[in-house]
Amino acid sequence: MGKSMTELSGKRIVLGVTGGIAAYKSAELVRLLIKAGAEVHVVMTENATRFVTPLTFQALSGHPVWLDPWDDRRANSMSHIELSRSADALLVAPATANFLAKLAHGLADDLLSTLCLARDCPLLVAPAMNRQMWQNPATQRNIVRLQEDGLHILGPDDGVQACGEVGEGRMVEPETICEALISFMQPKVLAGKRVVMTAGPTYEPIDPVRGITNISSGKMGYALARACAHAGAAVELVSGSVEMDAPYGVVRVSVRTALEMHQAVMARIAQADIFIGVAAVADFRPRHAAENKLKKTQVASPVLELEQNPDILADVASLPAAPFCVGFAAESQDLETYAEDKRKRKRLPLVVGNLVQDGMGGDENTVTLFDARGAHPLPRASKQVLAAAIVHHLAEMLG
Repeated sequence: MGKSMTELSGKRIVLGVTGGIAAYKSAELVRLLIKAGAEVHVVMTENATRFVTPLTFQALSGHPVWLDPWDDRRANSMSHIELSRSADALLVAPATANFLAKLAHGLADDLLSTLCLARDCPLLVAPAMNRQMWQNPATQRNIVRLQEDGLHILGPDDGVQACGEVGEGRMVEPETICEALISFMQPKVLAGKRVVMTAGPTYEPIDPVRGITNISSGKMGYALARACAHAGAAVELVSGSVEMDAPYGVVRVSVRTALEMHQAVMARIAQADIFIGVAAVADFRPRHAAENKLKKTQVASPVLELEQNPDILADVASLPAAPFCVGFAAESQDLETYAEDKRKRKRLPLVVGNLVQDGMGGDENTVTLFDARGAHPLPRASKQVLAAAIVHHLAEMLG
């Protein structure tokens, strides 16, 4: 899923690389962090240089790599102090079992471990090791201690390892680490809130191979789920069929039809503080779906008998203890009239309106926010940027 290229703009990240085979993935991680706007400085342990050369990281980051605690690029050889004081975050990926043990016990016998001990910024680590090393009681004790000390542990993943075994211990993928770091850096304006939301199209079957659907890509809904998670909310995303993975930290519930979507939302809404209805839900469904594929030789001009689908947003908004409800209005004309009518008719505190021709199915959109204070048009932007702006507006309304 695409990211806004400026989400780490102005951020200075120190990336520590330790001696594991997953070090080769850290080269891609540097590229992704820079693509997201970060300035990246790489610190390597001596063992890490046996897997990837410092020259690789220098070429990718645009900065010389730090290796030696006695490096004289800083006055008085105080690299371990200066590097961390100017950083927004220190990220170690991969973090070997040995390095985690050093962190847990406060050892400082090289530049990277000294830097972690002397840091003045958050520390995130992505463990990477053989499954038996990960499962060893000593490693598990160290992980518990590190979490108690306030470190942020990313992973590890479960899967095939370099040794050929299968299990937990492999480093999470660079894309996930980058996304976790972006999320970590965002203000937590929805901390403690539970969000239930819908996204994507619904599909109403006519027969086993045909159905009624629409051109919704789900991109706006997924961008909004991601922005809510970045803002600290616990997010459950009830989604129609889309070609995207669930955003980092978001729980996805996959559905197909409007009735399934309605059922999934109602089963979860009691615990929600916020409901956001972004999905393009079909207003009607065929009254009777054929059991077998309809043949054109059977009927010259078939007639579809339709019946109305439930209105998920209206049903949620009318609950006795309704959550804060956000509606979406995709119109082809007279946006302000229709969107404001929808807001008042369904008694919604906030409606996000857009013209279908401005962005449905695309990567960018032009939207206007409608609340009791009036209309608030947002500049045309990527759906990621718009999602962050909508969350900011929503958080302000919640006070």
